[in-house]
Amino acid sequence: MSKREIYEQRTEAILLPIVEEYGFELVDVEYVKEGGTWYLRAYIDKPGGITVNDCEAVSRRLSDILDEQDYIEDSYVMEISSPGLGRPLKKEKDFKRNLGGEVEVRTYRMIDKRKEFTGILKAYDNGTVTIQLEDETLKTFEKGDIALIRLAFDF
Repeated sequence: MSKREIYEQRTEAILLPIVEEYGFELVDVEYVKEGGTWYLRAYIDKPGGITVNDCEAVSRRLSDILDEQDYIEDSYVMEISSPGLGRPLKKEKDFKRNLGGEVEVRTYRMIDKRKEFTGILKAYDNGTVTIQLEDETLKTFEKGDIALIRLAFDF
């Protein structure tokens, strides 16, 4: 397991009881390097959406524990935020919650002469995702072919 995965898993284990105590959902934790700086990001959500005060409350609790346990070797910036409108679907709970919702699928390679598809999420399992396209046809994708799947939104 990579250092990144260890940091993400350990942080998720610390955060889960905190966010549940507040009645929030832990959507994702990521440890990524951007522009030479490491970021430890946690995305939280609740019905009706997350506020800045919600993020601050969770951030204060997590920060104290991270300072105490000090298991991340690098210097980093910690961020707690809402996953936003265009959040990717990653975990089983994301797929389950959004069954019947509209999603965008981007593939690594051309499939039927295109790489972007929009449709209603109809089914998923460990290896595939199925959406219903506008013309009512079902399109099944291998998860290994999917670069990104996220909720679709219109402005």
